[in-house]
Amino acid sequence: MEIIRAAHSHRTVIGLTRANIVEKVLGPYADRPGQRLAVLKMLRVLIRHAIESGLLKNDPSLGIKKPKSNEIRSWTDKEIYQFERRWSVSTKQRLAFALHLYTGQRRSDIHRMAWDDIVAEARIRVVQQKTGQKVDIPLHTALKEVLAVAHRGQRTILATEYGKPFTVDGFSQFMRSAIIEAGLPLDCQPHGLRKAAGRRLAEAGCSAREIMSVLGHRTLAEAERYTRDADNALLATAAMARLEGAESQTPLHRFGKADENRFDIKAPVEGLALPRGLEPLFSP
Repeated sequence: MEIIRAAHSHRTVIGLTRANIVEKVLGPYADRPGQRLAVLKMLRVLIRHAIESGLLKNDPSLGIKKPKSNEIRSWTDKEIYQFERRWSVSTKQRLAFALHLYTGQRRSDIHRMAWDDIVAEARIRVVQQKTGQKVDIPLHTALKEVLAVAHRGQRTILATEYGKPFTVDGFSQFMRSAIIEAGLPLDCQPHGLRKAAGRRLAEAGCSAREIMSVLGHRTLAEAERYTRDADNALLATAAMARLEGAESQTPLHRFGKADENRFDIKAPVEGLALPRGLEPLFSP
């Protein structure tokens, strides 16, 4: 709401019209569809409050279409490796990266994580800011390695160079600088590491419910969005391996009787040439 307050606190609520919203409130974000959508959502919260308070009779934002924004993509394994090559396990950048990738949480939760959230050096417990959902996640070996060498002189796991907790915006800028310095493209966003966590869980064979337990989603549909980037080649390989395994367990003959579902290769078919090497098996 601070974004709206800072830019539009001089305007009156009763002066809100559809045209004013489109031109004056949303207009400055024409080239940033994600931010434009976020501002529209926040404005509609304000409008609902104004209606409930009797300041407005109708919602002037009705009919304004949500802008289409490009969905944040998952990081590839190559990009993950490139970031790790640039930032060693002893750096704050690598610590922030590992918390993202190996807990699968949002930036609004990562920057608030405290040392007290870690239980017996084995699990981390988080109450998600966005949903209020509680997650209890075992620490991945790679995350343990980074935590073992991290500085613990402050309450939060991540802190600024002055030892203070990050703000959301400050943490976003910190991660953006680390990503750029690692030579990665601009569409490698911190939230893409959450997507990568879901993708890797899917590729490891985890179910949607198992992914939900890590990422903190409340519905299967939400969890399944994060499995779309799963490597189809790996899934196809696993599927064909299962098929071949099932076929190898199905005998050609059962109790001396030919399987009726199989092609009877003994039956004479005019013009059909048998593969080389099989002719003697069926000679009279």
